[in-house]
Amino acid sequence: MATSLHESIALTRNRLSRRRFLHHVSAAGVATGMLGFRDMISLQAEELRRQGKSMILLWMAGGPSQMETFDPKPKHANGGETRVISTSIPGVQISEHWPSMAKMMNEVSLIRSMTNKEGNHQRATYQMHTGYIPSGSVKHPGIGSCIAQQLADPETDLPSVVSIGQTQGAGFLGVDYEPFNVNSPGEMPLNLATSKTDQRFSRRLGLLGKLDGEFAARGAQAEVRSHQQLYNKASKLVLSPRTETFDLSKESEELTRAYGDSDFGRSCLLARRLVESGVTFVEIRSNGWDTHQDNFTAVANKANEVDPAAATLLQDLKDRGMLDDTLVVWTGEFGRSPRVNARGGRDHFPVAFNSWMAGSGVKRGQVIGSTSKDGTSIEDRPVPVADFLQSVCHSLNVDADHENISPLGRPMKVVDGGELVDELFT
Repeated sequence: MATSLHESIALTRNRLSRRRFLHHVSAAGVATGMLGFRDMISLQAEELRRQGKSMILLWMAGGPSQMETFDPKPKHANGGETRVISTSIPGVQISEHWPSMAKMMNEVSLIRSMTNKEGNHQRATYQMHTGYIPSGSVKHPGIGSCIAQQLADPETDLPSVVSIGQTQGAGFLGVDYEPFNVNSPGEMPLNLATSKTDQRFSRRLGLLGKLDGEFAARGAQAEVRSHQQLYNKASKLVLSPRTETFDLSKESEELTRAYGDSDFGRSCLLARRLVESGVTFVEIRSNGWDTHQDNFTAVANKANEVDPAAATLLQDLKDRGMLDDTLVVWTGEFGRSPRVNARGGRDHFPVAFNSWMAGSGVKRGQVIGSTSKDGTSIEDRPVPVADFLQSVCHSLNVDADHENISPLGRPMKVVDGGELVDELFT
């Protein structure tokens, strides 16, 4: 009997745990003397790839105001005009602009004590994506590329990293882990798998290979190698029948409406389809959170797009049995100033901001850390960027201390320092 799609997904995700796998392999291998250290590392890496772990990053570009999202201050003047609503976590309130997420907070670990020193958009965004401060000499890989390096199936015909909008590139990890960019969710990538033009495409690739060979013979081997890797990746995708993963018309009207009639809603729906098909990392970018003026109206409008989509994504993943293996992260590069400026806006504020995680082993229905009554400082459990990224890696069973060699010959860990936020998992 043929295996259904949902049965296949269940079989893919129902794997031995990492600990059980290593226990059985090490016991058998060591006993027989057949496995050496390198064999063990190789088998461990292969098991990680089979676990079906994935991550969806909901990136709020510009720095969302914590006061108008998940750490409101209704009893202080700094709270402004924002009102609060209760959530599915008893005693926990969030901004009125997030009614759908309020119902899903029992699936989330909310961190109200994120902190950093970088108040510049570009520098803070780079650090939140790579774990490193920007450097003129090294282009660090984004966390999505590092995750894919350890978890993704190298033989898949879908990209392992997908960016819906824009994200940090693969840096010195190279084109194998470079994100595939989707500019408009719902648009299908060019597909030649069932077209008569696929033969023409193959002939053109053959001609390109000859030209590359001549170029390489003249001393450009490295450039040609990168060029061929890029075209091989693109060829796999355009010749694959699995490009239908990008086709949102296959979803029900009811579910599509639940995600919302917005690019962000369609992006979240696409992200679910992608991870369901084996994509390891998807980032969705929501622009417009840099609210130096008219903060309250701007945040209300942005939340109207993001709130139903984010909440539906969590529920959809849960309903399909995927949330246990999919980490969903909501964050921006920093927060906004507690004091409202003369233009009715809030300015950059890295001292204290909020983020949340859900799924993939993260404890549900809790709040970690707190800020002062006026929102100007952290009162309890500060969570620096490095600790946050260490916890992301831990959730996915990714080795944050794994070292890649930079072009300058320096070993560089996936995350530079930091400690695990234990409360996220206990």
